[in-house]
Amino acid sequence: MGRPMVRPPCHRPSTRPGHGEHGAASIVAVGIVGALVLLTTLTLGAISTYADVRRAAGAADASALAAADAASGAIIGTPCDVATRLAARNGGRLVSCAVDGAVSVVVVAVASAIPGIEPVASARAGPPGSAP
Repeated sequence: MGRPMVRPPCHRPSTRPGHGEHGAASIVAVGIVGALVLLTTLTLGAISTYADVRRAAGAADASALAAADAASGAIIGTPCDVATRLAARNGGRLVSCAVDGAVSVVVVAVASAIPGIEPVASARAGPPGSAP
């Protein structure tokens, strides 16, 4: 008769739990790291934008106070010129300036670390008791 025919072993998936899932933890780890990188990037962007907004507010406040001082004669110069110089010293640019008597209203914009975003802030300054 001859030799019995030998079948090649067939590959069947294992029915044991956890067997055949080699490398699944690597994929989960890569997903977690990717999510953390995305969250960190978004958080840093939000923090940077908040800092830029606060910088614009500070520049606007200082510019408005300087313009009001110039309008009242406490410092030398025209109010809007003084406000422009002070806004530039604070890293901003004066968008608008209005003076009514001793009261000044200014709008200042600053450059942001994020392209396409330009935080803008306004401020009003004048002597105590001046009408809003």
